[in-house]
Parts: sequence; structure tokens; C-alpha cells
Amino acid sequence: MPGNMTLSDLKAAVKAGEIDTVLVAGIDMQGRLMGKRFHAQFFVDGGWEETHCCNYLLAVDMEMTTVQGYKSSNWQTGYGDYILKTDMSTLRRVPWLEGTAMVLGDTLDHHHQPVPHAPRNILKRQVERARAMGFDAMMATELEFYLFENSYESLRDSNFTGLKPVSAYNEDYHIFQTTKEEDVMRAVRNGLYGAGITIENSKGEADAGQEEVNYKYSDALDTADNHTIVKHGIKEIAWSKGKSVTFMAKYDHRKAGSSSHCHQSLWTQDGKPAFYDKKDKHGMSQLMKHYIAGQLAYAREMTVFLAPYVNSYKRFTIGMFAPTKAVWSADNRTAGFRVCGAHTKAIRVECRIPGSDVNPYLTCAALLAAGLDGIEQKLALEPEMQGDMYAAGDVREIPHNLREAADLLHGSAMYRKAFGDDVVDHYHHAAQWEISETDRVVTDFEIQRLLERA
Repeated sequence: MPGNMTLSDLKAAVKAGEIDTVLVAGIDMQGRLMGKRFHAQFFVDGGWEETHCCNYLLAVDMEMTTVQGYKSSNWQTGYGDYILKTDMSTLRRVPWLEGTAMVLGDTLDHHHQPVPHAPRNILKRQVERARAMGFDAMMATELEFYLFENSYESLRDSNFTGLKPVSAYNEDYHIFQTTKEEDVMRAVRNGLYGAGITIENSKGEADAGQEEVNYKYSDALDTADNHTIVKHGIKEIAWSKGKSVTFMAKYDHRKAGSSSHCHQSLWTQDGKPAFYDKKDKHGMSQLMKHYIAGQLAYAREMTVFLAPYVNSYKRFTIGMFAPTKAVWSADNRTAGFRVCGAHTKAIRVECRIPGSDVNPYLTCAALLAAGLDGIEQKLALEPEMQGDMYAAGDVREIPHNLREAADLLHGSAMYRKAFGDDVVDHYHHAAQWEISETDRVVTDFEIQRLLERA
């Protein structure tokens, strides 16, 4: 269940002197928490319902630059306010911060209507669409990241050179190496569990210093909320221990990338798995086949929501467990879409395309919209691909770069219908800005390669 506190619980904790601060946070385009810290007494005395924030929070880049060209927020309209309406079902303690609770909010306009391009609202709209079709959308995301001995402050002082992973070797499933990292990872597991997130486990991943955290599957909105809080919490906990983490999809071209695989299934509203049919070869229902067919049909058009930065595409490397082909296969980690849990009621489709840099609300919404469209159109599922997908020729490829992916999104009739023209144009503009910023900056690679020899 979302959160781990009620308003009554919070009032009691404030009265007892246990909580003195309440974080009220919305979700920005990059999937970050943005908001305010409230004095807890003011919050419980009536300040808990809503607050305001500048509408530029949904029109800035990673650097908080006021990017021009957005229809919704610009100098001409004066950068007015949005309303941040608290969703009190997300209220929770934040055990790793002293005397603190947190609640997430939905972004509304002055008429208290959902702002269409706000990530949480985009996902809620697709969840409601699934419910209108008779289904609950269930999802789970995995989060991989790198843990460094360096603090964020020391990295800034050194211009982000000298990164030192906590491990000297590949630690995939490695118990001894991960024992050395327990000062951070134990605090992560216990802290997030105390915040109401059912943490299943942590493990070493496929390179030196790479970690993975898994948390229990839930409904799509709760999963996206949990993903965001897990990511935020890991950063804060690592910082508190004098260390740092990165959720970049690819922080070093020589290292494995960090993914955020997204597992998905639909359940009937009386609690039955709609993807399961024991008579099928893999245990897949016809509904599941339509759903996967929709995701394959729009896989290239959705990629901006699965790989939002120029750096994201550097993860799609042959032989490093990141897919390069948008095809499906049963229990095959070289395919972009992998069917897991075959022949059981836990059968599901895992999209292996997203990196750990994604905004989970946009990823879940994009995948859900494509799957539901496949069901509505009764799209036929193409034959299963088998073997090494890296070596497969003449099959659907994941876009090679953000420029290609942005063009595909811009021309997508399906996403314009599902999300709305303004939403598609908004995120297309965000992608165009990322491209232009990367295009104009001279990189260390260019200097090392060209300074003397060009």
C-alpha cells in the first residue's frame, strides 16, 4: 500500500515531537522531487491540502535552465504558478532524515484541473484508461546504479575526475564484495522499508561498484512513486555516508550501463491475472499477445520516454546485456521485450530498454499506452525471436540516438491520440533541447582526440 502514515498518525507524531518537518514534493520532467519543506505543525494545522509552485518546474532542464520554446511556460506568459495538491495516500516517514515525513503531490492549474504534461498526471490518465477497459495495470521497475567512494562535493572540486567505484571488480551476485558495501546498502534497504516501500533485496550488479535494488511490484502509479522515492533516497543516504551514486545510463563507455527494466502485467478488477492462459505454449493469454504486439508496434516511437538523454543511447551496446533490438523472446536477455514467468500466474512482459536515468511515470505511461492500443486494435503478435538478438539481422532496432527517437515521437499518431498533441510537443521540445545542448559543448573526448593530431 502507498505510504505508511495517515494524517492522524502524522498529527500524533508531531504532538509527540517525533516529526517537525514535512516534505511536499511534485515530480518534474526529469523524474526528480521538487517542492518545499513545511514546518510540521503548520502542515497538520491546515497547510496539508495544497501549496503553489512556479510553472517553470515543468519547463527546465537538468541545470534548471529556463528553456524557451515551451507553450505552457515562458516569459510571455510570465511564469505563473501551478497548484501542488497533496496525495495523502503517499504520506510516509523518511527514516534517513531526522524528524521528517514526505508526501507527494499532483500538479494542477488555477482551475484545479490536472496539468496535462505533468508526469504523474500522464501516468494517471493511462491507468484510468486501463481501468475503463476492466484492468488494473501492475508494474515493477528495477533500479541499477554505481556507488563511488568519492563524495559529491569532492567530485565537483575535481571537475568530476577520479571516480572511484566501491569495488575493484565485477560484483554481480558477489556476497563478499557486497559485504564491504553494507554501510550504505543496509541503510538503503532499512531506510526505504521504513518509508513504506517493500524492499525485496539488493545485490551487486554486472560491473565494479554497480548495485541493484529491487522492490515489490505494485499498481503502476505506486510503482512509479516508489521508484522516484527509492532513487531519491539512495542519493541522500549515500551522500550522508560521504559517498556518491550515479543513475546515468552509461557513466563510462568501458563499463556496463545501468538499466531500469520495467515488468508489466494486467489483472482483472476481481484480482485475476489477465495475461495467463495455461493452454498456451508459453502460458500467454490472447490479451497478453495483443498487449505485447502494441508495444512492439510503437517501440521506436516511445523510445524518448525510455531513453531521454543523448547519453542514454550509449548504453545500447552489443554484449553488455542492454538490448539493441525491439523484439520479443521468452526468457532471453538479449531481446528488448522478454517474457518472464512463463507457464505461471506471474507471467509478465519485461521491457529491457529503459535505463536508470528515466522518469518512471513517463516510462510506465508510454508502455501502458502502447499495450492498451494493441489490445484495442487486437494487434497480432509477431513470431518469437530466439537466439542471440545482437546477431539478428533485418529486425526492428532501437533508435540509435535521441535525434532519431525524437523525430519518431513527433510523428507518432498513436501517442498524439493517447497523450495529446501538447504533451507530445512538450516532450519533443525537451528532447530537442537536450540534443542542442550536447551539440554545442566541446567534450573531453574531442580535446583528447583532436587537440594535437587534428
